[in-house]
Amino acid sequence: MSTTTTLPIPPQVEPEAAEAMSADRRREVAIRARVLAALGRPARLFRVAVVRLWENSYRVNVLTGEDATSVEIPHSYFVTADDLGNILGSMPRIERRY
Repeated sequence: MSTTTTLPIPPQVEPEAAEAMSADRRREVAIRARVLAALGRPARLFRVAVVRLWENSYRVNVLTGEDATSVEIPHSYFVTADDLGNILGSMPRIERRY
């Protein structure tokens, strides 16, 4: 007896939605790069998390540690940025530390 498994087909993404997702992704990458450029690169950098809160407002957390079980957040910023990811303001102010 033979059985066939049918895999679900993912829904098609409209081209406009795909463009919007890639623009959001590009903005997050630019914000991440600009925060690290202003702050410097901490030792044992694990990752920089950029989370959009609303409109042009983001929470940026700089995580350090050897692995996921030892992560710390030595720097956290509330950032406003333009559509290209240029940082317009930050609370607290991003200062060079490294």
